[in-house]
Amino acid sequence: MAERAAMKAAATVVLALNAALVGVWAGAFPLSFYRDFPWPGAHWVSALGPYDEHLVRDVGGLYLALLVLSVAALRRPALRTVAGGAWLVFSAEHFLWHAVHLDAFPRFHQVAAMAALAVPLVLAALLLLPARAAAPEARGT
Repeated sequence: MAERAAMKAAATVVLALNAALVGVWAGAFPLSFYRDFPWPGAHWVSALGPYDEHLVRDVGGLYLALLVLSVAALRRPALRTVAGGAWLVFSAEHFLWHAVHLDAFPRFHQVAAMAALAVPLVLAALLLLPARAAAPEARGT
């Protein structure tokens, strides 16, 4: 049980760090985020359409909201399921959208983007696991 709690805490930290990076970058420096995300020269956002400062700042706000929820879940582990659900909803939609819009990128960036987008999806699912595995007699076996 302690191992699963530690894994969930670590997952929550990684999600919070991800949210902080994307949220601050997109919210405070939207043009830089549009041009350079996830690193200078990669152009993962700019390859997908024209610049829209409002939209990029809204993405920053969304990630900052997920950061607030993630930090709350770190302070109160009972909120990890709620945080996992919120991250899962967002991450699943985000992953699926990008999965069908990969043709704008070379192969390396296709693979890198899908791997990067899979991380929060997997971590969110981890947060939804029960606190401990049910005993065999509780499962009816």
